[in-house]
Amino acid sequence: MGVSVGVAQGKEIGYHHLLDPTRRWYNNRRLISLHGWIFLLLITSSTNGYDGSMMNALQAEKTWNAYFNNPHGGQLGLLNAIQNIGSLAAYPFAPYLSDGIGRRRTIAFGASIMLAATAIQTASQSVGMFIGARFLIGFGLTFAANSAPMLVTEVAYPLYRAPLTSLYNSLWYTGSIIAAWTTFGTEFMSTSWSWRLPSLFQGFPAIAQVLLIWFVPESPRWLISKGREDEALKILAYYHADGNERDQLVQYEFEEIKAALEFERTQNVGWKALVQTPGNRKRMRIIIALAWFSQWSGNGLVSYYLTPVLRNIGITNSTIQLLINGILQIWNLFWACGSALLVERVGRRRLFLSSAAGMLLFFTMQTIMTARYLDSGSPGFAHAVIAFIFLFYAAYDIAFSPLIVSYTVEILPFNLRAKGFNVFNFTISCALIFNQYVNPIALEHINWKYYIVYCCWIAFEFVFLYFFVVETKGLSLEETAALFDGEEVVQKQIAARALYNARAVPGTPSDGKTSADFTEKA
Repeated sequence: MGVSVGVAQGKEIGYHHLLDPTRRWYNNRRLISLHGWIFLLLITSSTNGYDGSMMNALQAEKTWNAYFNNPHGGQLGLLNAIQNIGSLAAYPFAPYLSDGIGRRRTIAFGASIMLAATAIQTASQSVGMFIGARFLIGFGLTFAANSAPMLVTEVAYPLYRAPLTSLYNSLWYTGSIIAAWTTFGTEFMSTSWSWRLPSLFQGFPAIAQVLLIWFVPESPRWLISKGREDEALKILAYYHADGNERDQLVQYEFEEIKAALEFERTQNVGWKALVQTPGNRKRMRIIIALAWFSQWSGNGLVSYYLTPVLRNIGITNSTIQLLINGILQIWNLFWACGSALLVERVGRRRLFLSSAAGMLLFFTMQTIMTARYLDSGSPGFAHAVIAFIFLFYAAYDIAFSPLIVSYTVEILPFNLRAKGFNVFNFTISCALIFNQYVNPIALEHINWKYYIVYCCWIAFEFVFLYFFVVETKGLSLEETAALFDGEEVVQKQIAARALYNARAVPGTPSDGKTSADFTEKA
């Protein structure tokens, strides 16, 4: 007797009942090994966080300012923005490398460029050399950052996929913390090594990736897309079922990936495909908005221009500025990582809405307290500004730090994942370049009144998120991607076919029917 439609539509559809309840991240040797390799991928984000925090701190470094003739205004904006200009230059090529030569090799390529660039940055003798090195850092980072989160989400054990992918962007703050405290320590050095040493440390993640990336498992989805199914099955079995290729979960994952890829092969996979169907247009609307929101929520003021913000409220001592920066990064890491571990419990939509509401409240209060300080000069208002900066970042970190990358890669189907994620990163770079050029000029000319622009924008963000963010809690990658196409049958076809081929529907004997027969019934 064949599989009934009722079973296909019931709770058994999906992978959750196939998970081994005794296999956990802390008690399974192969899961521990897999998570170690995933950590090597997660530190790609740390490189980006290190750069932002280092450049923020160097603005308070007397030696760096003296060496480069006190950059300000447009030149200071260029020094910050040039890394993202370098990223823009690499965007046309990154998705083709990710899909063409594989996730691992693309990461190694990007890390090699970053390694050379940090050497040049450390040895800089002029502001032009420093700017050129930062351009190359951004160029290399694009390749690594395009592939790393995709590989995390495509190789992770299903139970931990969402938290691990959410940790990717959250670990931005590990690099930020290291940079903040490194520059705090080197501030007391009287030579140019006070800024060269932090520049040198920026290359450490790239060194680790160049040496160790070859031990990381390649994406099973990429391998299957290249016809290397045996390799993909072995990787899934080794890490997800202790080597048992007949494990029901492994067979389910394997067949679901094959079914999804087979379905996607009937679709256009060029750049035009990103906007060709209603489902893809819905994806791109959300992805572009989240990318822009992540940099245009007022966080760019503190991330890259904390020193001018603190000067506005009378905190001019460079040691105090660096200390506040260092503590803020630890605070951010706590909230971002904590939220990353809750994404499957709380849900994406609830986190996004809570984040936007909190940001609006706290940034508005920060604006009011800054204005009151400038009117009265009272230290109490200055202290309130610092408190609201910390509260604002707690609100930002509960959604925008952990979710913008993980949500983006999970709503994209495999055949469009590299291109769609490239658009996401491209949008972030555009928003960053605009911020990094405009923010210092606006702060210099209209001071705290510039904050009002962000208050209005964050209010708009809340409205957008309320109407457009779709909940993806508890779904596999293939189920999540199918959800956006608005055709329930697509999701059921992929999941039901995988269940049938894996012989994983509970209590259902095989009667010799093919997966195609079952797919038609579903």
